[in-house]
Parts: sequence; C-alpha cells; structure tokens
Amino acid sequence: MKKSIFKKWWFWVIIVLIGVGALGGGTSSKNKTNSEKKPETVVNTTQTSTDNATNEETTETKEESKDDAKQEATEEAESDESVPSEYKSALKKAKSYSDLMYMSKAGIYDQLTSEYGEGFTAEAATYAIENLDVDYKENALKKAESYVETMHMSKAGVYDQLISEYGEQFTEEEAQYAVDTLDVDYKIHALEKAKSYQETLSMSHSAIYDQLISEYGEQFTEEEAQYAIDNLD
Repeated sequence: MKKSIFKKWWFWVIIVLIGVGALGGGTSSKNKTNSEKKPETVVNTTQTSTDNATNEETTETKEESKDDAKQEATEEAESDESVPSEYKSALKKAKSYSDLMYMSKAGIYDQLTSEYGEGFTAEAATYAIENLDVDYKENALKKAESYVETMHMSKAGVYDQLISEYGEQFTEEEAQYAVDTLDVDYKIHALEKAKSYQETLSMSHSAIYDQLISEYGEQFTEEEAQYAIDNLD
C-alpha cells in the first residue's frame, strides 16, 4: 500500500517553509505600518508660561536699570570735578524745582535763565536740564492734583493750564497723561466752584451755570455744571 502523504518527509518541509514565509510577511507589514505613523506634537505649556514670566521680569529689570542709570548719571554730574561750579549749582537748583514744585522741563529752564529768576547762563541751564533725572509725566500729574485740590478746576481747565506757555509748559503728552490718570469726581469740583461764585459774587444760578460751562470760564461739562446747580442751596 502507498504511504500516506502525511508520512512523506518532503510534505513537512513544505509546511515549515510556508509557515516561515507567513510570519516574515506579517512582521514586515507591521513594521511598515509603525514606521508610517507621524510623531505626536506635544505642547509644553509649563515652558511657555515660564518664558512669559521671564520676559516680564526682564522688562521690569530693564526699566529699573534705566532709572538707576539716570540717577547715577545725575549723581556723577554733581560730583564731577571737571564740571564748572556754576553748572553744578544750576543742576542742584533744577532738582529742587522739580522735587518741590513739580515743574516742567521748559518751566525749569526758563526759571534757571530768567533775570527775574536764578540768572544762570544758557549753558549752565542746559547742562542742568540734560543731567536732571526726572519723570515729567509724574510732575505733570502732581501739578494737576494740586490744581484740582486747591482750585477745583475742570479736566479741560487743568489740561489747558498744564500746557499753557503762560502756565506750566508741559508737553501735550505729559498733560494728557496727567488728566487721564487723575482720580477725580469733577461733579463735586463743579459744585465747589459754583458755591464759591454764589458766596463771593452773589451770582444767579443761571449765571453760575454759564460760567461753569464757558470755554472762557471753568470748562466743566454740561452734566457736571447741571449737577452743581441742582445741588446748590
């Protein structure tokens, strides 16, 4: 009788070869699939937040360094032995005008050179201005606060006084910063101004209202002026 095919040695060799080929093909396909996958993008939010914080700290540090540098420059100018004594005196006087009277750059210069003021030479005054460490926006703000507190002026009135060549001579930018930064209830100041007109000049309500809103008078808004009239005794 013939031997069964399962007892043939070459039959089993074929089976083994077919199995090895199948395994090899499966592995190759799997490796190909894995290699085609794109890497995922990971956003490091912690690093981003850290970078933003670092940038803010760097900006603040630069501003502080800038202010320190200005202060050091002023101190060096005051102690520099090569600088004429008149120049040093002009610088000290300019600093006192800024610290005590919150004057503008132009105002300080005029005061230093005026024959009715300090009488310094133009060269000495220029040296003082160039070496003075001052934030003129803050000076404008402090001057504006004094006008509002003592004279009950309107926002427009304060602005005009700050930039006037016959007033404080601040720049428009410095004056705008001042009036925008002021924390003031102008209705209350309109009322105080109205009371002063009523008590000292015995003016009628109608006349007071006109004076409060006039561009040649107090320059309050109509709303502020009406509030003042409505609350007069």
